[in-house]
Amino acid sequence: MVDMTLPVESVWDFPRPPRIERVDLRLVVSAFGKIVADTNTGYRILETSHPPTYYIPNSDVALEFLIEGEHSSYCEFKGRAAYFSISTEGKRINNAAWSYPEPTSHFSDIANHLSFYASDAVQCWVGNEPVISQPGNFYGGWITKNLRGPFKGVPGSRFW
Repeated sequence: MVDMTLPVESVWDFPRPPRIERVDLRLVVSAFGKIVADTNTGYRILETSHPPTYYIPNSDVALEFLIEGEHSSYCEFKGRAAYFSISTEGKRINNAAWSYPEPTSHFSDIANHLSFYASDAVQCWVGNEPVISQPGNFYGGWITKNLRGPFKGVPGSRFW
């Protein structure tokens, strides 16, 4: 059943260039049975063909579970991203989260925020809705039951 707090949305109605908006729903991230992040004051970024990516303030993240890595990437809209691994209980998930330490001015609200890849090892929720990861291993969108696709990231979607 769809969480009634999440309206039905098509990712094909999302804008390009992307738009940032405040999220008042609870966002939770856990790994290895530990809560890694929990907030009611996140942001989401909406971009055509992508499920939303959610950003959680560093102040609501258990930073002791994160290890900054050497990997980085560049987004034409947000700037240079830094990546983090989650490590706890002697277990590690490499490049499980990312941030934009110095985002472009349009996305300055996500400075000092982290976003997480949903996966089998990293469970995420939007409100009461468990998240499914965006297909592929590059994009980090969170798919909830209210979203309509198709979603970028599936095989053959590289040049959509």
